[in-house]
Amino acid sequence: MRSYSIQVANWRDYAQLTLLERACFPPEDLWPFWDLIGTLTLPDMVRLKAVVGVQMVGFIGGQRDENRGVGWVTTLGVLPEHRRRGIALTLLEHCEQDLNLPIIRLSVRASNRPAICLYERQGYTIINRWEKYYVGGEDALVLEKQR
Repeated sequence: MRSYSIQVANWRDYAQLTLLERACFPPEDLWPFWDLIGTLTLPDMVRLKAVVGVQMVGFIGGQRDENRGVGWVTTLGVLPEHRRRGIALTLLEHCEQDLNLPIIRLSVRASNRPAICLYERQGYTIINRWEKYYVGGEDALVLEKQR
């Protein structure tokens, strides 16, 4: 039995999502206020949180492009002290199910080997490289999974 639950997130989760982002990502990768609020409120967005007690310990966002049959995983983070427990995998699986599209894509820092390994184990393959995508000039890898 797992020690966390997966729940739909909403605007009331903004403060905890901000704390989670700060713990998971470098300052230059933090999303601005309006991007976080949009993820938590806009239609056709998947927004799921992993919760232990009352604390958000993980979050995933996804966006549908039904015209193209493509879903995008827009963000995925798990608090460092809760990693290696299957939370990211569970969030990813739930997001894929909720997106419910034949193609799922995501982008990740080229240096983020743990994330890339997780995605590849789940059937994602690298389809593109966006050069100097991140602040500081690091490339992003674009991965895709066909369902």
